[in-house]
Order: sequence, then structure tokens, then C-alpha cells
Amino acid sequence: MVGVPTQTNPPQTRAERFGSWLTGWATKLPPRLRFITPELVGFVILGTFTFAIDLSILAVLRAWAPDLPLWVPLTIGYSCAFGINYVLNRTMNFKSHAPIGGQALRFIVLTLADLGLTSLITTWLDHAGLPLLLARIGAAACVGLFTYVGARFWVFRKEPVQD
Repeated sequence: MVGVPTQTNPPQTRAERFGSWLTGWATKLPPRLRFITPELVGFVILGTFTFAIDLSILAVLRAWAPDLPLWVPLTIGYSCAFGINYVLNRTMNFKSHAPIGGQALRFIVLTLADLGLTSLITTWLDHAGLPLLLARIGAAACVGLFTYVGARFWVFRKEPVQD
């Protein structure tokens, strides 16, 4: 039609294309597995990557500064990993173009809640005699779903389209 404006989507960024490539297979799952969305797959992949960064920082700090209270290396590793996680999930996974201010603030609140839960669970499991690495992995498994739900439905929520 002549004179009728059409709405077009902006071209995807490199990060968005990579995220789609990484998670596109999730749309081809059988119907009974459709609860596994591309966003969930991306969140797990990116979370695993940043979790490895977190564990690496934790291991290095525990080796180089063993007298530090456990919460110090936990917090440092966690903060670095979650900063990277925010950027990757925003750009590659949830493909958000929302203003960063409010979104980053919500992510910080989610991260602090997650850090508190993770610190409590890790410390409890460590004191119960589990090796630190296993305690940290156990804590991550416990809070992973909480973090995904918070990221998907609160931090990176889809804003309604306004006319």
C-alpha cells in the first residue's frame, strides 16, 4: 500500500544474532519440552559461563589470601560474574533495549538477594563439611531458578508496546 507506514524491526546486533544461534534449537523441542524456552537455555549457558568466572575468582582468592573471611572472596567473585552476566543476558539472551537505569537497579537488587542466599547456603554447606567448591555449586543449584525467574519476569521483563 502506498502511504501506509509499516513497522519494521531494527536489524539484530551481533550479540543478538549470536544469542539466537546459541539458543535457536530450543524452539524445535518436542511439545512436552516447550517449557524450555530459548531464554531459559540462554540463561543457563550464560550462567554456567559466568559461574566458571565466579568459581575461578573464588579459587584464586582462597589460594592467595586464605585468611580472608569466606564472604569476601564470595562477594568479589560474585560481583564480577554478575556484572558480566548482566551485560551478556541483556544483549545476547533477553535482547533488551529498555533503558538501562531502572533495569540495572532491578538487577542489582536481584543480585544482592541472590548473593545473600548464596552466601548463606554456601557457608552452611561449608560448615557442614562439604568441600567449598561443592558447597558453592550446591548453592548455585538452589538459587538458579530464583535468579532466572527474577531476571525473566522482573529485570528484563517485556514492556507493553505503547502507541
